[in-house]
Amino acid sequence: MTATEAFVRIILLGTGATAVMDAWLLLLKRMGVQTLNFAFIGRWVGHCFRGTLVHPSIGKALPIPGERVLGWLGHYAIGIAFAGLLVGLEGTAWMRAPSLLPAVAVGLGTVAVPLLAMQPAMGMGIAASRTPTPFRNCMRSVVNHAVFGLGLYLASAAVEWFIR
Repeated sequence: MTATEAFVRIILLGTGATAVMDAWLLLLKRMGVQTLNFAFIGRWVGHCFRGTLVHPSIGKALPIPGERVLGWLGHYAIGIAFAGLLVGLEGTAWMRAPSLLPAVAVGLGTVAVPLLAMQPAMGMGIAASRTPTPFRNCMRSVVNHAVFGLGLYLASAAVEWFIR
């Protein structure tokens, strides 16, 4: 596999897996479950670019122009980066013969990013400890990232099927 083909596949895997996660979040939202607020993610990213990484409460931070779009772009960029992590760990051969376990394992491993970095930086504490329902929020994150891992597998299988 050429480097260009691997790069394109990683972009497709990350985009596809993130879309699977978004479909899951949309289903949850329609069932009345609170889901991610991409405007707050965009607000945090926007403030990071301005030099402020940590906030007492991202909801009370000054809004950033275009924060919802920035949040969605950041969400997909992170998904692509996590796809690159999977391929970096498993090798490019995994993309030609994807298997479920490594994809879900990486998806579950990526939950460390929101629990240990993003949530604390947004004022929610480590593992959402400063929220009214920390355990429930952590479990939602774990399930969301497991779904992302499933999406990595499904996206890779779809890309390989389409290429053949």
